[in-house]
Amino acid sequence: MSETEQKPAEQFGVLTDEAVERSRRRLGVPQPQRNPPHNHEVTWDGSRHFAYGYGDANPLYCDPEYAAKTRWGALVAPPTFLYTMGEDAAPAPDPETKALLKGDPFAGLGSYQAVMEFEWWRPLQLGDRCRVLQTQVGVELKRSSFGGRTAHVVRDYLYANGRGEMHALRRGTWINAERHTSKKRAKEALEQQPYPPEQLAEIDAAYAAETRRGAEPRYWEDVEVGEALQPRVKGPLTTTDVVVWHLGWGMQLTPPGAFGIAAAVRRKAPGLYPPNRLGVPDTVQRLHWEPERARELGLPNPYDYGGMRETWLCHLLTDWIGDDGWLWQLRCEHRKFNYLGDTTWVRGTVVDKRQVDGRNEVHIDMRCENQRGEVTTPGRAVVLLPTRARAVELPEPPAQDLDGMVAHELERFAVR
Repeated sequence: MSETEQKPAEQFGVLTDEAVERSRRRLGVPQPQRNPPHNHEVTWDGSRHFAYGYGDANPLYCDPEYAAKTRWGALVAPPTFLYTMGEDAAPAPDPETKALLKGDPFAGLGSYQAVMEFEWWRPLQLGDRCRVLQTQVGVELKRSSFGGRTAHVVRDYLYANGRGEMHALRRGTWINAERHTSKKRAKEALEQQPYPPEQLAEIDAAYAAETRRGAEPRYWEDVEVGEALQPRVKGPLTTTDVVVWHLGWGMQLTPPGAFGIAAAVRRKAPGLYPPNRLGVPDTVQRLHWEPERARELGLPNPYDYGGMRETWLCHLLTDWIGDDGWLWQLRCEHRKFNYLGDTTWVRGTVVDKRQVDGRNEVHIDMRCENQRGEVTTPGRAVVLLPTRARAVELPEPPAQDLDGMVAHELERFAVR
């Protein structure tokens, strides 16, 4: 859930029909990436730093010697490691396309990630490179009690490995809200209490009790509908947690680099660096760790990233399925902010199991729930498990290359 690039203050304010129409003209047009990837290839260090950034010491991701003895034969990157990957696969735009893609139709509005969907078809492994093709596949006007008139923009990020084989799809929905309206209508009153020793002891006990399925297969036959997954706890969330997360994840919105490197970026995109209270330009992303900036934008406290919670959900799933299982699909909705100081309990329950086209599927309802009992992110996942007679076969993508996937996605949204 990251704030978008901003225009000068006099251009802030209203979501126009013209902006929506300009956004619609971009459907299916490959959009060049603004920044190079945080990781150009999967390395032992890169995978380990990413996994440690969300609290996962799984040796499948962190120990090449261990991973070499698994069915994969080499270190595997965590599912959402794709956020850190992706050399640009978009063709160089011609002048007409360049004009169409210039600027953000919704710049000056607040932009918040609402939904993220994933589908994985094969792993990224040690030494793999990756290409990504970004394209917008949907835009829809809606009204929201929080943000007034809003535009819901759906973007696809399609990932292929260095051999051109499809790795995964990441499909996100961002809500673009009129910032002055969201400030007036924001009704959430945040009351955070100090943690008593017994509550911290409960959290520490949950960390200590965490187990990982690992090399012991979890067979489809043994799973029961109604079965609860062992929960994961994440928190209380601190600024340090956000910093360590960025070490593995990169910066995503603001290009990497500090001091002179950042100054060079700022000259090209000053809107990415609004001044702080001392008049010093600083990244728009600081609302994730700077209370003053969060309050300027109508929020009571800094909050996490949607990508963090998506990764926490994956952590729950990958620990449960073990080395021989496969996380195929995940969909989640970010409905509430997860603020600094909050503790998130990640929970899941098996709601269905099916055998479809040779796949041994297990369907899991999931949620991120804070210490106040509020569900911040509900989700649904499909994992594939081995049977005692047969190993998991990786699922096939709907199309075998990036162009085919774009055509498939446009057709999918046209049918809706």
